[in-house]
Amino acid sequence: MDLEQSPVSRRSVLLGAGVAAVAATAACSTYGDEPASGQTSAAEDAGTDAAAGQPLAAVADIPVGGGRIFPDQKVVVTQPAAGEVLAFSAICTHQGCTVAAVQDGTINCPCHGSRFNLDGTVANGPAARPLESRAVTVENGEITLA
Repeated sequence: MDLEQSPVSRRSVLLGAGVAAVAATAACSTYGDEPASGQTSAAEDAGTDAAAGQPLAAVADIPVGGGRIFPDQKVVVTQPAAGEVLAFSAICTHQGCTVAAVQDGTINCPCHGSRFNLDGTVANGPAARPLESRAVTVENGEITLA
């Protein structure tokens, strides 16, 4: 077959394939912007500020060597050692999912498997940054968001 007499040139085929590849890449990157199940928006994250001053729990309700998640306030409170109370945002620093459990000494994100130590530092990625600290006060055995 003579290529010069072909109605479609080789250049046209390659150009068409390149355009299709760019379109597919654009479609995938747009799809990737959708929140994964369990992710929150900035408007939802703002709910943490509105909860300031709100009592969360008694220190006795937070297990030593563990923690508890407060989904309405988007906060996780841990007690790494007896009497040491720490609080963090419950929003994973990887892609914004809400952490789902505190088990076996780690705070666990269900979306991509990130795990955080009870002090908020990264125990296992893909998250690269620690959980954001939240200020709490402890008075008369009661934990309150500051």
